[in-house]
Amino acid sequence: GDILDDYSRTDGVWILTRNKQFYETNNEKECADKCEAERNFTCRAFLFTRKKLQCLTLAENAKMTVTFASTDTVLYEKIIYLMQCKRGIGTDYRGTEAKTQRGIPCQKWAEKIPHKPNYTPEKHPNAGLEENYCRNPDADENGPWCYTTDPAMRFDYCAIPECEDQCMQCNGEDYRGEVSRTESGLECQHWDVQEPHMHGFILKHYPEKDLKMNYCRNPDGELRPWCFTTNPNKRWEYCNIPRCTTPPPVSGLDSQCLSGRGEDYRGRIAITESGNACQHWNTQFPHKHGWVPDRYPCKGLEENYCRNPDGEKKPWCYTTNSNIRWEYCTIPPCDRTEQGMAGMNNVPVQAPVTEECYQGKGQSYRGTTSVTVSGRKCQAWSSMFPHRHIKTPERFPDADLRENYCRNPDGDSSPWCFTTDPNTIWEYCNLKRCDDHAQE
Repeated sequence: GDILDDYSRTDGVWILTRNKQFYETNNEKECADKCEAERNFTCRAFLFTRKKLQCLTLAENAKMTVTFASTDTVLYEKIIYLMQCKRGIGTDYRGTEAKTQRGIPCQKWAEKIPHKPNYTPEKHPNAGLEENYCRNPDADENGPWCYTTDPAMRFDYCAIPECEDQCMQCNGEDYRGEVSRTESGLECQHWDVQEPHMHGFILKHYPEKDLKMNYCRNPDGELRPWCFTTNPNKRWEYCNIPRCTTPPPVSGLDSQCLSGRGEDYRGRIAITESGNACQHWNTQFPHKHGWVPDRYPCKGLEENYCRNPDGEKKPWCYTTNSNIRWEYCTIPPCDRTEQGMAGMNNVPVQAPVTEECYQGKGQSYRGTTSVTVSGRKCQAWSSMFPHRHIKTPERFPDADLRENYCRNPDGDSSPWCFTTDPNTIWEYCNLKRCDDHAQE
């Protein structure tokens, strides 16, 4: 790859630093070569001025000193020295953590008190043994460590978090790493091509899912990141992304009331809107299902509490009634006034409830029928449960894919929907074509 890929670039910035070397180079890449070859100090960054073609290699970066504006100057900082997290066992960790997991300050690597070190900057010049920063010069499986300033404890490990782009939290929905092979070793197909497999996961339709290159991603709420493969006989496969050892970042207080679709609801209501008790998520009786707590660690699937793990219109649960597989729950709204106003605002939108027929192929149908010809209930368009699909409101913004109403986003012969029956992917809806004369 390009040597500059290892650097973070900032235009129009100069930094004050004592240790620096001046060179004359023709471009930024030549300056980067000087930084890599620097022997007077550890080069963490370099400055390049376009007009003078001047190159300054620097011992410090913007995290370590002051910066100020300077036109015509570009600052390149080595990414490895900006990272405060570790990849794998952290042999390349070059962050500035300088205390142990117990909070004891680290001893400087070049000092001999209170402990005489086996690992010194002289013996291991490429291990980054600077100051008293946590490092892993011996490739210890437990990660970065340091000698401590406590005479009674020779060394201890440091609490360095995992870099989230190298491991996955939860089910990897936020994974942004660069693994591009599946767990069986197949190369991933680029997201922006349609060969050998045609698909609808295109960056412009899923701008927030980071569908770059052919990197493994989880844009649709699967168990873990995956990709389409370059093998014509294997459409897609999971990727082998390690799970982060640190807990996922807290995204805010868990909600005890209904906000939006209730995906962050973590209250203890465990009864459906019709009064059925909820089935425990970790049991398979009376209903077998795939929402197992161990497989979806960040969905809050505790006990038998109502939850919304799949983007349904509100929290739900499987019921203990063997005749009713699942139902929605009644969760009190967080802002009753706001909810009440929203309800009033929805009245005009819901006006075409009486629209029981469609014109032409039904692409303009905007009624609220949500039952198929066989009587099956429609799956919500924004949901991936029980059927994974690409007919989403984001991808078809003009098709009015609201709730689970029958629609015709793809020019089929009449309105249809995905069904809530796991064994029936989709069906046409229980609608008739409007009489042409009556329509006029």
